[in-house]
Amino acid sequence: MELDLEGRFADRAYTILASLVTPRPIALVTTISADGRINAAPFSFFNLMGANPPILAFAPGDRDDGTPKDTALNIRATHEFVVNLVDEAIAEAMNQCAASLPYGENELTRAGLHAAPSSIIKPPHIVESPASLECAEWGTLQIGGNRVVIGLIKRLHLHDELFDPEKRRVHTGKLSLIGRMASPDWYCKTNDRFEIKRPD
Repeated sequence: MELDLEGRFADRAYTILASLVTPRPIALVTTISADGRINAAPFSFFNLMGANPPILAFAPGDRDDGTPKDTALNIRATHEFVVNLVDEAIAEAMNQCAASLPYGENELTRAGLHAAPSSIIKPPHIVESPASLECAEWGTLQIGGNRVVIGLIKRLHLHDELFDPEKRRVHTGKLSLIGRMASPDWYCKTNDRFEIKRPD
């Protein structure tokens, strides 16, 4: 089977790819508008892209009418954002943040989540998130109808029990992150793990 995503299946590219490339991590992104209003929205077109310097990227799509979503508008105005990771405990709250609310309405309030001040940027991080990454926008790429935001990770907040300060390592076994599966409503847990040793 071969599918032409530039031709016959172009209108199905999102659904096909989002159901095929799984699981994807979820970025629950907090931003702040130029006049100080908080926004929170989840994105699964997201991942780390490097460590020297630490960078990540995510792709906030447009609304159905073609206008940028609040997250993209706020980053354009302030050049800052926080990526909050999503675990099982806040999965439903993350989903509530996906609702299309009027511009400037705080999704965290609707979802029952709490904002805490970030260290060096204006957008807050989410208290309930197991880990939050404060980011400064490095740049935004516009590729056709895609918008890819690249962020420099400036600070990392994580719950105390998730980090071993002596070994300077994350306790990955204590993380219960969720992943995005097939569009539109499927997710997975990430506790079922196995190890494969890399060859010498």
